[in-house]
Amino acid sequence: MGGRVALSASLESYLEAISLILAEKQAVRAKDIAQRLGVNNSSVTVALRSLAGKGLVNYAPYDVITLTAEGQRVSEDVIQRHKALRDFFVKVLLIDEELSDRAACEMEHALPREILVPLTEFVGFVERCPQCLEEFHHEESRKKAGR
Repeated sequence: MGGRVALSASLESYLEAISLILAEKQAVRAKDIAQRLGVNNSSVTVALRSLAGKGLVNYAPYDVITLTAEGQRVSEDVIQRHKALRDFFVKVLLIDEELSDRAACEMEHALPREILVPLTEFVGFVERCPQCLEEFHHEESRKKAGR
């Protein structure tokens, strides 16, 4: 497909969870998703039917769940947005990893590719130029101190 499939934040979270569980266990069942997301089984069933209707997952009751090629692409996009935000918070802003992960989880659904690409490139630049990051933090500390 050409563009990004329009999904709610909730459905994107389901795709992300399926992808991450697949990476850990090589098989995904509805109960695994329910446990990971902290939702009930009926919510998982509704979401899986919706994702299957959009051609993003292969789903049949009581069977393993797999991602279609398009579902894999979309889940990778969500995971990439999450990682870019988390890396920015942790590596550039020096925010606690747990807080960064929670914030990235909430924000990843709204991050357009036009922001994701430069954000990812900026984090890469900062990793290659630690002196630039030190200068930025030094300047921010001075601003906070009122100098």
